[in-house]
Amino acid sequence: MIVVAGEALIDLVPQGTGALAALVPALGGGPYNTAVALGRLGSATAFCSRVSYDAFGEALLDRLRRTGVDVSAVQRGAEPTTLAVATVGADGSAAYSFYVEGTADRLFGTPAVLPPDTRAVSFGTCSLVLEPGASAYEELMRDAAARGVFTALDPNIRAGLIADPDAYRARFKSWLSSVSLLKLSAEDAEWLGGTPREWLAAGPSAVVVTRGGAGLTAFTRDGGEYAVPGERVEVVDTIGAGDTVNAALLHGLAVRDALSERGLGALGRDGWTELLRFAARAAAVTCSRAGAEPPYAAELED
Repeated sequence: MIVVAGEALIDLVPQGTGALAALVPALGGGPYNTAVALGRLGSATAFCSRVSYDAFGEALLDRLRRTGVDVSAVQRGAEPTTLAVATVGADGSAAYSFYVEGTADRLFGTPAVLPPDTRAVSFGTCSLVLEPGASAYEELMRDAAARGVFTALDPNIRAGLIADPDAYRARFKSWLSSVSLLKLSAEDAEWLGGTPREWLAAGPSAVVVTRGGAGLTAFTRDGGEYAVPGERVEVVDTIGAGDTVNAALLHGLAVRDALSERGLGALGRDGWTELLRFAARAAAVTCSRAGAEPPYAAELED
């Protein structure tokens, strides 16, 4: 079981240009998209979050159930669902503004236990920024790591939500001792400061940096550096692409029985290259269609 911990929200995606373009609601949130992508790839997956009882919340949970994701660890609340207003650039890249005050996912509480047979827990995005939920997710991360559970972190920076960037950067560094796999975009890396080698020295066994269409690079604690190019595709938008990479990496590690420090260390050049190519191919499928629509396993078969 791979547990994905973090927010589920509604993306309001513009249909056209201009400030008053019509907005269409889409199910989203970085961790939520990762859980959906894992379910579609065929990994046993559970989602751990706090979701509203409103109509949006019901729609979010319904999609998870239909994808085969276990929602027994989801907390519920009467508060509204978080909204993210997306702006899509000419190149398909997406930027967001958020409506987060008093929303359900901010009130997440640390669960007493994780689902049975949990092999990995994935964290990231807004859930590690907005209090009081951020501290609860942080506690869950540290507890899981202390018990020897594989932990993955995708910070997926949303700078507009971070009131004190220096404090967040310091907090990010404090998480690294509890992280097995750090995945982040080149833009996130630039915003955070530091280098993959510096982050590896602080705790993770591997760091994967994504560069959009230019591909992905994995850096490992033993000095390895493995890169693959991006898959060529006509980009509709990039919503959910990074979340798909995150899911593809976790799925690929699970099927290789490599969700451990030893497993990551044993991949070698061939293993990492194959894994990164799989993740690049999965992300390309997501970019080829509107919204966060990650591929099913059958779409990635050779």
